[in-house]
Amino acid sequence: MSRFSKSSAPRLLYYTIRSSSTATTASPSSSLLAATFHLRHFSAGSNLARNSDSKEPLWKESVARMRNIGISAHIDSGKTTLTERVLYYTGRIHEIHEVRGRDGVGAKMDSMDLEREKGITIQSAATFCTWKDYKINIIDTPGHVDFTIEVERALRVLDGAVLVLCSVGGVQSQSITVDRQMKRYEVPRLAFINKLDRMGADPWKVLNQARSKLRHHSAAMQVPIGLEDDFKGLVDLVHLKAYYFHGSMGENIVAEEVPADMEALVSEKRRELIETVSEIDDKLAEAFLNDEPISATDLEEAVRRATISRKFIPVFMGSAFKNKGVQPLLDGVLSYLPCPIEVNNFALDQTKNEEKVELPGSPEGPLVALAFKLEEGRFGQLTYLRIYEGVIRKGDFIINVNTGKKIKVPRLVRMHSDEMEDIQDAHAGQIVAVFGVDCASGDTFTDGSVKYTMTSMNVPEPVMSLAVQPVSKDSGGQFSKALNRFQKEDPTFRVGLDPESGQTIISGMGELHLDIYVERIRREYKVDASVGKPRVNFRETVTQRADFDYLHKKQSGGQGQYGRVIGYIEPLPAGSTTKFEFENLLVGQAIPSNFIPAIEKGFKEAANSGSLIGHPVENLRVVLIDGAAHTVDSSELAFKMASIYAFRQCYTASRPVILEPVMLVELKVPTEFQGAVAGDINKRKGIIVGNDQEGDDSVITAHVPLNNMFGYSTALRSMTQGKGEFTMEYKEHSPVSNDVQTQLVNAYKGNKAAE
Repeated sequence: MSRFSKSSAPRLLYYTIRSSSTATTASPSSSLLAATFHLRHFSAGSNLARNSDSKEPLWKESVARMRNIGISAHIDSGKTTLTERVLYYTGRIHEIHEVRGRDGVGAKMDSMDLEREKGITIQSAATFCTWKDYKINIIDTPGHVDFTIEVERALRVLDGAVLVLCSVGGVQSQSITVDRQMKRYEVPRLAFINKLDRMGADPWKVLNQARSKLRHHSAAMQVPIGLEDDFKGLVDLVHLKAYYFHGSMGENIVAEEVPADMEALVSEKRRELIETVSEIDDKLAEAFLNDEPISATDLEEAVRRATISRKFIPVFMGSAFKNKGVQPLLDGVLSYLPCPIEVNNFALDQTKNEEKVELPGSPEGPLVALAFKLEEGRFGQLTYLRIYEGVIRKGDFIINVNTGKKIKVPRLVRMHSDEMEDIQDAHAGQIVAVFGVDCASGDTFTDGSVKYTMTSMNVPEPVMSLAVQPVSKDSGGQFSKALNRFQKEDPTFRVGLDPESGQTIISGMGELHLDIYVERIRREYKVDASVGKPRVNFRETVTQRADFDYLHKKQSGGQGQYGRVIGYIEPLPAGSTTKFEFENLLVGQAIPSNFIPAIEKGFKEAANSGSLIGHPVENLRVVLIDGAAHTVDSSELAFKMASIYAFRQCYTASRPVILEPVMLVELKVPTEFQGAVAGDINKRKGIIVGNDQEGDDSVITAHVPLNNMFGYSTALRSMTQGKGEFTMEYKEHSPVSNDVQTQLVNAYKGNKAAE
């Protein structure tokens, strides 16, 4: 039976006679046992938790045959085309449609119109397929920094990834960004050099770029037979076989001996592969140094160990468009990427101050599942779950740790892009979806026995706001429905009301982020929204201690109002976790204790809007040391008003300053434009903190105020003839210079006077 052919035999028979392509070879009895388990598991959805009496629990067999992978790349490297081929060869779809096909159908994974137009992935799409009796969940991950949370949540649930590189374009800027994110989330990965059929294809140049630019410790697993128009097939360096792809869709694979004219190149590249892996794998190094012959199995096991420990990245090659090299890549996913129990997953125990707890990934443990993506489906909200531990069954009661709500699982499905298949239960390691469960993205579900969350509750603060309002008055209902849904789907997207103008303010991670949402409101909810000028989220803070002593007294017949508060305000120490602190140092009963909460509430309310430019005041400590009350006229309202006026009275004496969001900007520009770009950053009051050379490009790192970054992408394009690119993420809020502060205060006063 060919290594790549799909089995048409019944599963039991196939499983017992198949030669093991994984690292370990099971004994006949254990294979039969596992096969029987498989048959039972596939037919009835077995109760895995009970099978723990044997030494090697049966669930391990099932989990070992599972892969959760993501496919990421620079735009136009052929990521969607590759996914389309994977789905076709695994029998998930029955015909191939091109991304920009003439048939107008479009690729399976491009479901949103907006994604097709802008050429970027906005939401991660998930699908499921079976290859050689292994189950593979594929998640398409977005790569843009504005959708940070979507990227983070998607990478959070993956065990491995495939990084697609273009054989002509090589390592491009987005490849670097995606690779950096994979490193940050410690995801083991394979590389796939695509488009070997294109003019100018040079996989060895790309491999060297990956080593120099991405610092990859990598080597080729294959050698192409011919390039560009002559690209015919691939030589597998592990098994030393040549593979040719025949048939209209490349579905028939023919294995032959290595062509005689390529033997020298193949043995050189195989030696290079063994040398590279030996540097990090002691077992293989020993055999290599002793000049022992290295078998295909030894090499396969060593590459698997090195890949899972994230010390090595195997490089595969092919052309997805020409249907060559996709099946060996799928085999590589099975052979070298980890199964769910080979990856360390950590939860945060909320009962022990977010202490890290390792999850073994066993179906016998308590249920722990993460909702990493929400979709508005035809039948209500569809929630994608990655199960980290335990078993989830249809009809079970589960608890949302973030909200404390108890929910019943009404319907459990497995996703195939936008189609679904009902299932009865799912166990640790699987990715499934549930209907009718009301939750937000990033919520963790358990069976109630533990209080774990999979991600910390810290969501990055939005850095930019826009005022939006529906053009027609009738569409208000749809408009608020859209905003509510987007807020649930994306924790970095916030909606608020401007108390002065009464406008709806949306806040997010950048210009593109907010533009996409305004566009989605227009398309998905048919609501035209008018957008105001972008606003930066400034903050105010105090820089020195200021005392207050305020008496609020009002007599107007009947019960009056009386409240006196004495104390001081001061800045919180640097590195403080809270943004507002209230301390009651009152001795005795000068103010009855039931009025203290009203005083705190008054100060909090006053701090919501500083007197400089009307933005919230942060890093503030209010200390109450004395006061006075009247037996009849004192009330909660009187003390609340006294606090508000006391704050306003002493605020100017505390020398307040305005804080603005500062962004960490990373630019990549050809060296000849370096001077112009650096000069422009200085003009925008940026501070250049790093300047590295990367080939012909300069990589500049700078801290620039967000207020000076509007429209920067257009300016950068015109300065660098369209060759420059930049990424920007929030760093911190820091004080503005005196001239900017005066300018902002005068503008605020002018607006108030005009109103």
